[in-house]
Amino acid sequence: MDENHPSCIRFGVSHSCPVCQSEHLIKSGKTGTGKQRYCCKACSKRFIVDYSYNAYKTNMNKDIIVFTKEGLGIRSTARILRISVTTLLKRIISIAKGIVQPPIVMGKSYEVDEMRTFIGKKSRLRWIVYALDRENKTVADFNVGRRTNQTLKRVIKSLELSKAHKIYTDKLKNYRYLIPKKLHYTHIHSTNHIERRNLSLRIHLKRLNRKTICYSRSLVVLIAILRIYFWS
Repeated sequence: MDENHPSCIRFGVSHSCPVCQSEHLIKSGKTGTGKQRYCCKACSKRFIVDYSYNAYKTNMNKDIIVFTKEGLGIRSTARILRISVTTLLKRIISIAKGIVQPPIVMGKSYEVDEMRTFIGKKSRLRWIVYALDRENKTVADFNVGRRTNQTLKRVIKSLELSKAHKIYTDKLKNYRYLIPKKLHYTHIHSTNHIERRNLSLRIHLKRLNRKTICYSRSLVVLIAILRIYFWS
């Protein structure tokens, strides 16, 4: 067998590395339970093929992203994937940390709006503020915090740094103090796109539904899920 052939494997089993998908693998001892461990010659990643715990399977992160974006709750996702709730929460936070925020394009027009939600109990209200690109309907930036100008200002500042052409909002008075007059527009129907996105958010993410038993217990998890929904 030609050693330079891409499917040539020294131990004669057709597996691939879960990290780089390389098929140049060698045996690398066994685990404490007697399972064969393999080592990738390309990236030096060590792994086993038949994991006993579902959380370590290769496509687990992709499944978590799909289920999260389709609106499944934490416990529903954990039941379907057959992993613990604690492991799922840790994995969601880990996935979110690995997601890179896309760069904000210079000179675009944006719509900015806010959504009300709560953390733990209804007395702990929080705002989800985000900016939507009017042209390609992608989320440029978002922030979660209390109902203050500081929460709004972080998103507005990002748009100003990107030299936004126009910023469309509703008639909330806070925006008048935060957005320069030459950029600020509050015409009728000027926030139709982002209002429609608000509806999609409430439909797709159970924790944001108006009448539901699902809610966020942690601000960290809420931000992680929004990062996955917006940018994965």
